Amino acid sequence: MTSDFFKYQAQTTPHPLAMEISHAKGSYIYDTNNKGFLDFVAGVSATPLGHNHPKVVKAIKEQLDKYLHVMVYGEYIQKPAVELTKLLAKNLPYPLEKTYLTNSGTEAIEGALKLAKRATGRSEIIAANHAYHGNTMGAMSVMGYEDRKQAFRPLIPDIRFISFNNEDDLAHITHKTACVILETIQGGAGFILPKNNYLKKVLDRCHKVGALLILDEIQPGFGRTGKLFGFEHYNCTPDILVTGKGLGGGMPIGAFTASRKLMDLLQDHPKLGHITTFGGHPVIAAAALATLKEIIESDLMQQTLEKEKLFRKHLVHPLIKEIRGKGLMLALILPSAEITNTLVLKSQDAGLILFWLLFEPKAVRITPPLTISNDEIIKGCKIIIDILNEIQ
Repeated sequence: MTSDFFKYQAQTTPHPLAMEISHAKGSYIYDTNNKGFLDFVAGVSATPLGHNHPKVVKAIKEQLDKYLHVMVYGEYIQKPAVELTKLLAKNLPYPLEKTYLTNSGTEAIEGALKLAKRATGRSEIIAANHAYHGNTMGAMSVMGYEDRKQAFRPLIPDIRFISFNNEDDLAHITHKTACVILETIQGGAGFILPKNNYLKKVLDRCHKVGALLILDEIQPGFGRTGKLFGFEHYNCTPDILVTGKGLGGGMPIGAFTASRKLMDLLQDHPKLGHITTFGGHPVIAAAALATLKEIIESDLMQQTLEKEKLFRKHLVHPLIKEIRGKGLMLALILPSAEITNTLVLKSQDAGLILFWLLFEPKAVRITPPLTISNDEIIKGCKIIIDILNEIQ
């Protein structure tokens, strides 16, 4: 299987981890030798309820017996998608009430950028340095990392960049600006939190000049920070909210949500302002609905902040210079990229899954399932500390 993997399946890097998976359950992934690996990554924040959560699996199986894809998005009334968007609206602040379901977070970013241009009639988009919003051409255009973009230029024009948390840069938001797009918490940059009411100040500036604020919650959304959405910590309700990853409970999904007035602009002038074949797929929507219900109805969000404290208590070491992030969206900052690489690779050998961040080479991602137990946290932290002791 390994040789076929490299021969037939396209790779994203020269050196993938290439662990062959047999099955996964709860906080563990198992290889074909039946070795269990404690998962501190959760599919890069995409499986908030762990692997094969029974309520998610049940919802998928029940929908499979009814119907799969029947029509392109938005034409037929399909109960899972309607119930999902209704539940999102019930748990979002006004006026975020209407949701467009997509196949991925990056497609949702594309839709959000189009909506902002359609609503304002402007072309300028402002994004943040070191931002990551996905890898399609539009999403890549607002990526604040030139090394990853250069080979694919020209990209979308009229993109400007500001520095996250730099209030002086807000002056760049003008009457020419269609929208500002920011991650609520910068992910690829190293889990950078907004400071000093920064997001609210961006929102106020946007509204002063008639621009829209898009917040990307693809990583921090759905309980990962201790609230359903990260922006709830920061006194800032965006004009357009983009979600994905954790919403699907392990299935591929994205969504963008706005007011009814804004979202209805995609219906006309031109018609079919955004179209997708498989967005709102009934099986995926059923899985997402079960995931969202479990996060809302359980105490997982309250547990998240307590579990953060447990991680911070047990991850104390001279080589750990800082722990960034919030809730179960944490990044260990180590002295060098070399130490980061060693920790990630040696941890896998020891039965613990860690991962890198996109743009901060000294960071180690810790984004486990929200369902991870205290004992599993302590077990994984011990593996990390033992390996760092060997490196030191």
